[in-house]
Amino acid sequence: MVLIIGGAYQGKLTYAREKYGLKDTDIYTCTENEEPDTAKRCIRHLEEYVLGCLRRGVEPTQKFKKNAVLICRDISSGIVPMEAEQRAWREAVGRYLSALAGKADTVTRVFCGLPQQLK
Repeated sequence: MVLIIGGAYQGKLTYAREKYGLKDTDIYTCTENEEPDTAKRCIRHLEEYVLGCLRRGVEPTQKFKKNAVLICRDISSGIVPMEAEQRAWREAVGRYLSALAGKADTVTRVFCGLPQQLK
């Protein structure tokens, strides 16, 4: 499993497409309203999925295909939100990414379009 993290608009998906040869049909974009399609090779916007899980009071899944490419926006940087739900979301995404990073074979941070191998 591969985990790619980075801030908004930093080139995570572009990097994943180039590095792993992904096509549009390989990519699932998460929303807060449904479970991710784990049959897809690439699952992006995991932070939205975590928000939905938080609102429903359930734990997000950590069961993905061995060759899955997971992409998540890092929402832990910047100003701490004033709203309690936004702070809880930020913390939940951080815990989720920590758990996924522990399971991933590779963890890459993309900043300004440049990949930085973390694991």
